[in-house]
Amino acid sequence: MIDPSTGFTKMDMVRYYAKVGPLMLQHLKARPVALVRAPGGVPGELFFQKHQEAEALPGMRSLDPALDEGHAPLLEVVSPQGLRSGSQMNVIEYHTWNALKDRMERPDRLTFDLDPGEGVAWADVREGTRLLRVLLQGLGLPAFLKTSGGKGLHVVVPLKRLRDWDTVKDFSRAIVLHLAETIPQRFVAKSGPRNRVGRIFVDYLRNGRGATTVSAWSARARPGMGVSVPVGWEELDALTSAAHWNVRNIDARLGVGNGPWQAYEEAAVSLTPAMKALGFRPG
Repeated sequence: MIDPSTGFTKMDMVRYYAKVGPLMLQHLKARPVALVRAPGGVPGELFFQKHQEAEALPGMRSLDPALDEGHAPLLEVVSPQGLRSGSQMNVIEYHTWNALKDRMERPDRLTFDLDPGEGVAWADVREGTRLLRVLLQGLGLPAFLKTSGGKGLHVVVPLKRLRDWDTVKDFSRAIVLHLAETIPQRFVAKSGPRNRVGRIFVDYLRNGRGATTVSAWSARARPGMGVSVPVGWEELDALTSAAHWNVRNIDARLGVGNGPWQAYEEAAVSLTPAMKALGFRPG
């Protein structure tokens, strides 16, 4: 039993990843992955695994140790068998880096995680997501949307691989600071539950080297087992929660698949014009 609240079992987990695997592998391809393992199911203790602990599981590949010196090799999921192997080892969640393995020091995306504090209504989360998109559009940055499967929403900006980690993270922080200074009644730039009561923390820390974000189509290790799903901006108003889709109702979404992100790769941009527009100077 993985999730007593839904009756979801380990075999159900295998079947779930068999269904979503073809869609999910498009988001996992060539990216280092971190695994969230739940040997005791959702109610038990969770383990976050970023490096190979023993031999790589079938369908997973050990990456060059030089990519993360001083640690065991990072992992990549390379086939549907890797998802089956993960389920056998009690993996529920898959998180990915903001870079591809062939150019690890040049991030290929910005990720913003809208994390609502206590007392923030879901309608306010949707509104906050729209406001972030307006700011990004004003900076000339394309924005793609997905549910987190947890509490908030994720906004992702595809990048040309031109800048280093520090520059990308510092610029994402500048964006969030600007948002919090402009609309302080809605946003806060400091993490921590006390800081975001009644407001949304837009988490830019996901943009640092080694940080990860849950992959599209990953289930979440929470009661109800929500799923992170790519969505179109025109669908935002219809979303009822960050866990609008879960492991039990996901079949209705498989036909749409990755369609809302169809133009993602072609949309990648340089950060230079946006930096100039915001008055940001790389350190």
